[in-house]
Amino acid sequence: MDAKISVNQIKKKFNALPVVDGVDFSVADGEFVAIVGPSGCGKSTLMKIVAGFEHPDEGSVNIDGKPMTRPSPKGIVISQHGSVFPWLTVQQNLMFGLNGDQQHGEKAALADHYAEMVGLKGFENAYPHELSGGMLKRAEIARALVVKPEILYMDEPFSALDALMNLKMRNELLRVLSEERHTVLLITHDVEEAIYLADRILVLSPRPTRIQGSFKVDQPHPRKLSTPELQQLKEDILSQLGL
Repeated sequence: MDAKISVNQIKKKFNALPVVDGVDFSVADGEFVAIVGPSGCGKSTLMKIVAGFEHPDEGSVNIDGKPMTRPSPKGIVISQHGSVFPWLTVQQNLMFGLNGDQQHGEKAALADHYAEMVGLKGFENAYPHELSGGMLKRAEIARALVVKPEILYMDEPFSALDALMNLKMRNELLRVLSEERHTVLLITHDVEEAIYLADRILVLSPRPTRIQGSFKVDQPHPRKLSTPELQQLKEDILSQLGL
């Protein structure tokens, strides 16, 4: 398959401190790739570069073979920090990024469709402060999906949730991805999350970060992390991380 995202030997320093040191990888169209690494290794910096919010000192990022010089309308970021506007309802948040050429009724119908897709039917007129943490994360995912991005950049999107809600949101994401095709790049510190979700896992070294391992996850969804194959995969990844 052709590369949707191509990252070519990117390097980045901050105040002469090397943070990213020659990272090179590609993500195929429709592939789900997770990146794991130790705390402080430069995962979020790498994501910002790949998504176009930071410029590398050296190297390049291509989307569909074209150089990335700024954030692309083809991709949208879902982060741990949240991205909904607190003064807008769920429906209004989902309508916010839609094309100005669409009629209000069309936008509202599309927003309501995605609210229902992520399990927020009946909460279209609720404000963010009226939602639980899990519901708020569902709203953020719906807000990302409603603009029909080709690429989802996910930077530890579920890290603030408790373990049960984290698992529910993983399953929700997989359900949505089974209905709609997206290329996904996930940054996470959680090896089990990476194994549960991704087609392929890249392991980063400590800072200045490089890719020190790549693991393909061949098991179909839904996955049981207790299987011997996935337990062995977890051990292999943790070994790469020095754990």
